[in-house]
Amino acid sequence: MQTPLFLRLTLLLAGLFPAARAADFTGDVTAVRTIRHMDQHPGASELWEPYLAQWKGKHLVAAFGVKIPGKTDMGDIVASISTDDGDHWEYPVMIFDHRERQGTLQFAYANAILFKPPGQDVLWAFAMRCPMNYRHSEDSQLVAAYSADGGRSWTPVELAMGYTGPLICVAGPYAFTENGHTRYLFPMHRNTRRNDPLGSRDHFILSSSSLLEWNLASFIPQPTSGPKVFLHEGNLAAGDTPGEIKMVMRTADYEDERKMTDPPRAFSTVSQDGGRTWSPARPESALWNAKSKAFYGRATDGTHLYVYNDGPASPAPTGRMALRYKLQSPDGTWGPEKTFYAAGIHNSYPTLIEVAPGDFRGVWDSGTAERTRTHIQFGKFRVPPAAAKASP
Repeated sequence: MQTPLFLRLTLLLAGLFPAARAADFTGDVTAVRTIRHMDQHPGASELWEPYLAQWKGKHLVAAFGVKIPGKTDMGDIVASISTDDGDHWEYPVMIFDHRERQGTLQFAYANAILFKPPGQDVLWAFAMRCPMNYRHSEDSQLVAAYSADGGRSWTPVELAMGYTGPLICVAGPYAFTENGHTRYLFPMHRNTRRNDPLGSRDHFILSSSSLLEWNLASFIPQPTSGPKVFLHEGNLAAGDTPGEIKMVMRTADYEDERKMTDPPRAFSTVSQDGGRTWSPARPESALWNAKSKAFYGRATDGTHLYVYNDGPASPAPTGRMALRYKLQSPDGTWGPEKTFYAAGIHNSYPTLIEVAPGDFRGVWDSGTAERTRTHIQFGKFRVPPAAAKASP
């Protein structure tokens, strides 16, 4: 189908002007740009939960959700491209469209995830697919699409699922080599307890060797002492010892997800056998978490990075405002809290990628002082060399 003239002109003009620069802010992130504002999406109630991937060199792809009014967290998933390391962003293209019916069924989507497999010239997009008659996406299925042209067009894929229950995904797959073959682990959780008193709130891991077929690898054990914890939205990264995989998770009270843990802390778990078994979850005493997704990752030099919201949990009027970060020192202890981005406005759901050793690019959703998730922001961040430690 030929692209309409007005759309071709829009795409052309989109690459001629820089993305909007952010208002005054404090923090160690630089080159902050606004990728997209909800005013550019008539009828949308929010723009939320962005994800970022590097295609090649300065070619970046950012995916995010365009929310449908009346839904808690459901809408379309779109992607925007930058070919100059984030200074300009093109008009977004659709990845998952809630208006497209599949027979008599109609779905909405949530939680954009991008993933470029190592050594492959294919970019994957994952998301959650949920029937349109649902109020929220707590009972979703995994859906995927791929792009072979750097995010300019997308082909949907039906996945072969060995796990067939409800799931929620927030962080992308983790790739590693085992016995000469690449394996992928995908962190998931479920929250069927929200609408079913006999449901559960569990964190689990899916495993694949192809990205097309996913099977249940394991569940994350609850802490060995104390109350049960609602473990969710975990990020996977290489751990502190050779072969170790570590996941740091968002938390909440297990029985009442509206409450934080006491004290509000992220929890972690590690695997020494390729994700087949995991240690009981334990609190990370130095890592704050107030019911909000945080980013946990590892730089090439071995430095671990944690980017998170300070302050109270949302929906408190001052919830999810500034983004802070911590770096892990060579002896394994976490350093002092530093400011990633603060502008007196709402910010949440940061995701970062390393494009060169110690050089990160990040995206997150932002709002105003009174309103959440009105626009998607991009920025650059460097892990200081002084924070480096030996790779495991």
